[in-house]
Amino acid sequence: MLTNSSKYAIRAVLYLAVYTNENKKMGSKEVADSIKIPAPFLAKILQKLVKDDLISSTKGPRGGFYLTEENLEKSMLDIVACSEGIDLFKECFLGLERCGDENPCAIHHMVAPFKKMMIEGMGNKTIAEFAKETKEGKSFLFLED
Repeated sequence: MLTNSSKYAIRAVLYLAVYTNENKKMGSKEVADSIKIPAPFLAKILQKLVKDDLISSTKGPRGGFYLTEENLEKSMLDIVACSEGIDLFKECFLGLERCGDENPCAIHHMVAPFKKMMIEGMGNKTIAEFAKETKEGKSFLFLED
């Protein structure tokens, strides 16, 4: 359902939320290597997230990407919206143009509650809350081989 761009953005933001702060920043290559994402693709994603004020960055020898307290109050839905927009949650799962509650496709009623749950779950929880769960071991950024 989510594109690689959104998946990578979410993983990168969570990684930064867990491992960085205003005093400890990371470069895009370091983040990419840590979460096993193609570095050039991630660099573009991170720049877009900075432009939309979802993460922060500074240039120079002590520069890099990090999250401020303000960034941490954003939601995962904000990240998806930055990456690809939230219209994907409105689109038919089968790609039909006229699918909706009034004119459902074969799986519309099965998929619609899932989409609603995704919007609510990603929109009602802050990046800080997701990061806290990760720090506490309740969720994971990556699984070791």
